[in-house]
Amino acid sequence: MTENSSIDIPQNDGCAFCAYLSGERPYTILYRTVDTATFVTREQRGLPHLLVLPIRHVSTILELTDVETASLALEVRNAAILIDKAYSKPGIAVWQNNGVPAGQTISHVHFHVAGTLDDGGTDFGDVKEISVDETDLIAEKLMNGGNRKT
Repeated sequence: MTENSSIDIPQNDGCAFCAYLSGERPYTILYRTVDTATFVTREQRGLPHLLVLPIRHVSTILELTDVETASLALEVRNAAILIDKAYSKPGIAVWQNNGVPAGQTISHVHFHVAGTLDDGGTDFGDVKEISVDETDLIAEKLMNGGNRKT
């Protein structure tokens, strides 16, 4: 729980997303803005599956500033545009979880943006974690196949 909320925040030993942002741990960062970063996740629950998050460590959506909220909304839209142009999927899913009961596993707010699977929908079960080399290839396809809107 946070000081001002009853949301049950995941208890993590350090923040994986902050470690990726600082370069402490390798991860594919598709792009950054002043307030946001977009990752290619190693758990591809859609084709492809991206994460959009604030640079500042914030546990839930309730703690975002107005500027962060607006920046995140723009980057979620931009991620969807890249997926559409590079992968031509018939659907794009966007979701965001706050608290353990809602499925949040990392205590740094983030939005999922994923192209649908071949049979539709996205995979909420166990998925194989792919390598950073594989996520780098997805990033390359996204950046070469879609003209990022800025």
